[in-house]
Amino acid sequence: MPSSQPSSLPSAPPTSAAIEARGLVKTYAVRGQKDGVRALDGLDITVPRGAVFGLLGPNGAGKSTTIKILTTLARPDEGTATVDGVDVLRHPDRVRRTIGVVAQRSGADPGATGGENLILQGRLYGLGADAPARANELLARFGLTDVAGRLVKTYSGGMQRRLDVALGLVHRPEVLFLDEPTTGLDPESRAAMWEEIARLAAEDGVTVLLTTHYLEEADRLAGRIAIVDHGRVVAEGSPDELKGALRGDVVHLELASETDPAVARSTLEDLPGLRDVLVAGDAVSARSDDGASAVPGILAALQTSGAPAASVTVARPSLDDVYLRLTGRRYSGAEELVAEGANH
Repeated sequence: MPSSQPSSLPSAPPTSAAIEARGLVKTYAVRGQKDGVRALDGLDITVPRGAVFGLLGPNGAGKSTTIKILTTLARPDEGTATVDGVDVLRHPDRVRRTIGVVAQRSGADPGATGGENLILQGRLYGLGADAPARANELLARFGLTDVAGRLVKTYSGGMQRRLDVALGLVHRPEVLFLDEPTTGLDPESRAAMWEEIARLAAEDGVTVLLTTHYLEEADRLAGRIAIVDHGRVVAEGSPDELKGALRGDVVHLELASETDPAVARSTLEDLPGLRDVLVAGDAVSARSDDGASAVPGILAALQTSGAPAASVTVARPSLDDVYLRLTGRRYSGAEELVAEGANH
């Protein structure tokens, strides 16, 4: 989406939000389905400037469609959106000049070196003679100087993802879209990427919209999070705000193989001091003001009712618990359901 010439258009007037989307609706035609599939169903988000904003939801929730609309790769059926104060439908060229995009799949040329990829990207964005210097700057920043002369196809997964982010930053964008930037990386590479993403917002003032399948990643990096389910935002706030809304502790139980989940659920719902009892397969969770004190009574009641538990843990609420409360299923379980549907 680069432009071969620097923009001569005046910059958009500053706003308090780097990204605003209102009432986005998008339906895709599907053979055999009269009404198609509604990927977005009135989605609203507001992303503050200079923040890392997490967009969470399983495959099929609407994250990728949202990103496509905000980066001008798709048009909504209804709704409006602005990026850096520029309307994505009226002025897509201006939007493309102010954003960087790191897609799930690498955009680097595997048959060229890392340095060559960055220089070419810089020249496509109109940096001209300044492109080599900008490339060297980014190679150093992302720890790629020593491999700058190697073909990208010889890079490790971590090196390649760091190069992808560097490519997205060549033209110094105001807003950077990171679509699952750490998927497939080993823990060390993932931690290094986390540090760089946090630095982009804290030190460089870049607004980062992050989609991820790792709840820990969103919890650690994002100042605000929107949880998307079936094309709508079902909750939004800081990680602490979202988790804080779940007062008390969460008691997680794995049921014994012979246990009937319905019996376990009925038993727990009758116990005083427990609330929000939810069942997901052989896993049951409930909330209590004092989880540790509640455990003996829970285990005894389940044993008496003939629905014993195989294991029990007590923890503070997590983003997975937030998602479970909002949708009635765990985040990982939602991913598995989508994967199963894709295989049939």
